[in-house]
Amino acid sequence: MTTGGARGARAAAGPAGRAAAWVLLASLSAAACGDAARSQAPAASPSVSHSASPSTISPEELCTRVVAHWSREVLDSHTYGDYQSMGLSNGQYDILRSVVDAARAERKRQGAEAADALIDREARAGCVDRYRSGGPGEGAWR
Repeated sequence: MTTGGARGARAAAGPAGRAAAWVLLASLSAAACGDAARSQAPAASPSVSHSASPSTISPEELCTRVVAHWSREVLDSHTYGDYQSMGLSNGQYDILRSVVDAARAERKRQGAEAADALIDREARAGCVDRYRSGGPGEGAWR
């Protein structure tokens, strides 16, 4: 008996999986916010040593990760939620809806693995396009 691979494991995770996803999203958001604060902070004294250098995530990568995650959740649940409860901007939610529509059609034609691969490709393409000029525009909801 198969469980559908990674998708089956995500579906079986239920509330615990969603809680883990929120932790991941919160940490990614905190990392992105920390980058802005670090770029405005004065340089540290030479006597200060850090054990590990912080990693940075580009807006495109953060968008891709979040949109791909929620696209899989929506694809498995067959329902859309509120974009704000997902931590998405309006524009990211538009990308998600487009990705999920394409993934549903792909799953019918080629199966779950093909739909999963499509989600990664389409989320990345949508997010790269969205942030191509450096940002989505004015206002927090964009």
